Amino acid sequence: MYSSYSSLALAAIIAIRGVAGLEIPANVAAFRDSITKAGECSNKLASGLFASEEGTGTFSYCGDHLVDSKIVYLQGTGGALADMSIDCDGVQKGAGDDGRCGSSTDTQSQTSFQSQVNTFDPSVKDLNAFVHPYVVFGNVGSKEGFTNFDPTSAGIEPLSLMAVVCGDQMFYGIWGDENGDDGPKAVIGEASISLATLCFGTSITGNSGHGETDVLYIAFTGTDAAPGQNAKWNAGSVGEFSESIKSLGDTLVQRIGGGGVSSAERSKPTEAVKDVVVPTTLSTVIAKATEEPAVAGGADACEWVGHCAGASCSGMDDCDGELVCVSGKCGAGKR
Repeated sequence: MYSSYSSLALAAIIAIRGVAGLEIPANVAAFRDSITKAGECSNKLASGLFASEEGTGTFSYCGDHLVDSKIVYLQGTGGALADMSIDCDGVQKGAGDDGRCGSSTDTQSQTSFQSQVNTFDPSVKDLNAFVHPYVVFGNVGSKEGFTNFDPTSAGIEPLSLMAVVCGDQMFYGIWGDENGDDGPKAVIGEASISLATLCFGTSITGNSGHGETDVLYIAFTGTDAAPGQNAKWNAGSVGEFSESIKSLGDTLVQRIGGGGVSSAERSKPTEAVKDVVVPTTLSTVIAKATEEPAVAGGADACEWVGHCAGASCSGMDDCDGELVCVSGKCGAGKR
């Protein structure tokens, strides 16, 4: 006979299976490759942060692409990105709760944006870590030496959409909480248990997350990145909520490098493409898009979406074909 915990865990597995991870768009994959290759960002909005209490303070909130892509992301040094610790804050014993947060020792009964959530839907008292796939982003504290960062100072709206790349999949979430100074160090890389479960499965618990620093968190600036009342805040499952923000996410990721064709399409030989459904944006169909054969060395013959003339770059290998990186932009020139 199954225990209560086992029954709830089984229900959680069924709910999670209803949420399909998106194939990483080619522009997002290229962006991740370029920043990891660069090693670390140059425009550090805040630095001296930690992926874990035992680690080193080499992580930063990065604004290298605040202007061209209108995004902020997390990165360390040596190509490291961020880890994923588990947050269980917000509504307790609500929909979807399968008991896995019981092991958490730092759970709080409210999130940073409790009041804003309630204005969208008075029936929703706060975010639910088992339903809302939120990211803990920003650091607020008063301890000596504590690194503070307020994402709104970079134009990020509370409860706005975020893209999270974990492994070979991408998921959409929201900025739903902030890191406090209840610990000795300013840490980064934390997400609600529902988002962590989407990424890494039901072995995730309140005190057992993902320790590798290979997760990419991308926050989008501007009021257009906040789903507001268009999101289903009163959803009963992470799948239901994720579906309500998917269309917005599909639109926002187009900002990054200027395109969203899947990595699978990028790897195909250069030839006419007809009636191709792009997995990343399920509603988008490239219908009978016939291209002229590429002219070797021509400035207009760009095969690598997001790395064409005018795109941002950090090194020669960030640009398509014969294009070179000049003053942070891809363009014609000699290698």
